[in-house]
Amino acid sequence: MNALTLPDIAAQASRQALPLEWVGMCGIALPVLFDGQRLAATADAGVSLDDGEARGIHMSRLYLALEILEREPLSPALFKRVLMSFLSSHEGLSNSAYLTIHTELLLKRPALISSLAGWKTYPVSIETHLKNTMFHVELKIDVPYSSTCPCSAALSRQLIQQQFVDDFANRTLLHADVLAWLGSTKGIVATPHSQRSTAHLRLRLNTFRDDLPLIALINDAEAALGTAVQTAVKRADEQAFALANGQNLMFCEDAARRLNLALKRSSGIEGFHVRVVHAESLHAHDAVAESGWNWKAA
Repeated sequence: MNALTLPDIAAQASRQALPLEWVGMCGIALPVLFDGQRLAATADAGVSLDDGEARGIHMSRLYLALEILEREPLSPALFKRVLMSFLSSHEGLSNSAYLTIHTELLLKRPALISSLAGWKTYPVSIETHLKNTMFHVELKIDVPYSSTCPCSAALSRQLIQQQFVDDFANRTLLHADVLAWLGSTKGIVATPHSQRSTAHLRLRLNTFRDDLPLIALINDAEAALGTAVQTAVKRADEQAFALANGQNLMFCEDAARRLNLALKRSSGIEGFHVRVVHAESLHAHDAVAESGWNWKAA
């Protein structure tokens, strides 16, 4: 008895001839390698279907081409090889290939003063695209930080000044009395409001470089903002964090401008778009600012 040939429905002609811009799979679970770490990730893999007569693509070929990501560290060169594999396995069907990796970078961060350290995650997406000889790599990174409102700080200082006038009017000022007043809840009657904030970075990478500068870019962003959220802390670290916030007051507009200037100095970046979100503690809505340089969405 002869074995029956398995049907290949995707190879049949489409009943409605029409090219498609993107066909593939989203949310493919796989491990990836970066900076010596094996990270859990998901991948979105696809190609264009330029042959409008073809009914479908060969998704299993895309899936199998991703296996190399388990063995080799992430790099622009590796992405380009995978995308070229996508196209070679769909010769005559596709002219463009796409691959996006979603993961969380896990970095150990030291405390500000003490010897403590802890782990912090940074959501990262790497979007790649190959069409003919045009190769594109875009990085998306979320960087959390703390922001203290300059307006709230000024209003708080005014209330403290008024309380000082009320408490010491027509009195001889003694150093010990003022020092005690400054350390009491009666003296510091108001505090400025702070909020956890997030910088959403989209960066177009120079594809001639052979690495992914994710850690360097995160470091540049945190240095520009000055108040990265902390992990393990002692009281000395918490006090240093309060000092950093007090000396580093910023609106969302300030944060966006700082990041713009810092990222322009970052190595290997050809363009970027920044969106900062301050999750207001005063309001039920967020304060948002955006900025870009040499940016045009691919």
